[in-house]
Amino acid sequence: MLLLKDQGSGVWECLTKPGRKTHTGTELSFGSGELTATVVGEKEDGNKLVQFHYKGIFLEVLERLGKMPLPPYIKEELEDGERYQTVYSKVNGSAAAPTAGLHFTRELLDKLAAKGVKEAYITLHVGWGTFKPLRGEPQQHHMLAELGEVTRETADTLNAVRQAGKRVFSCGTTSTRTLESFTDENHITHPGKKWTDLFIYPGYKFKAIDCLITNFHFPDSTPLCICLLYTSPSPRDMRRS
Repeated sequence: MLLLKDQGSGVWECLTKPGRKTHTGTELSFGSGELTATVVGEKEDGNKLVQFHYKGIFLEVLERLGKMPLPPYIKEELEDGERYQTVYSKVNGSAAAPTAGLHFTRELLDKLAAKGVKEAYITLHVGWGTFKPLRGEPQQHHMLAELGEVTRETADTLNAVRQAGKRVFSCGTTSTRTLESFTDENHITHPGKKWTDLFIYPGYKFKAIDCLITNFHFPDSTPLCICLLYTSPSPRDMRRS
């Protein structure tokens, strides 16, 4: 069971496997009964609404009984969940880490700052849609919405950088999606918090960023559609990669 979205009052939207065994009314138990749950509803996309029952603080219970959600290409179970966190992560809520940021250490960020690179942080609660493969043409793919937030400080920093004629580098497709969602046609980034289902694929005109720093992507993943805008390898190169 993957917890996706807090609906309030102990109810969460969850992805369950196998879904056919968790129909409405199903009772569940975790940790010898320390945490129990009841499936109270089902959404159109098949995700379940689950009412959890527990004593104490929910996140502390999850910390004891749960496991770090990992992408399918990581086969080993992590003993230390902090290994799958960026050094700058702060807010709970993501179903996955923004993996491009995993390469950055505090020491590397300090070296960049010493060279005059300004840091600006944003938040996007990555959903399970990041693992949903692309089927067919990008125009027909339904992108699941994710909750993003840009602070006033970050917006002011980015706007000042553009005003000075400098470039904005985005670390990862997650950051790119967030920045593009909060930036208007005049290349002004606005602070706020909202859900975004923006899907970036070839033909999109960027408003927020000048450069993208990323890493390897799972084949047929939707973030890969962003990368294809920056590199146009031959079919042979694409097969080899």
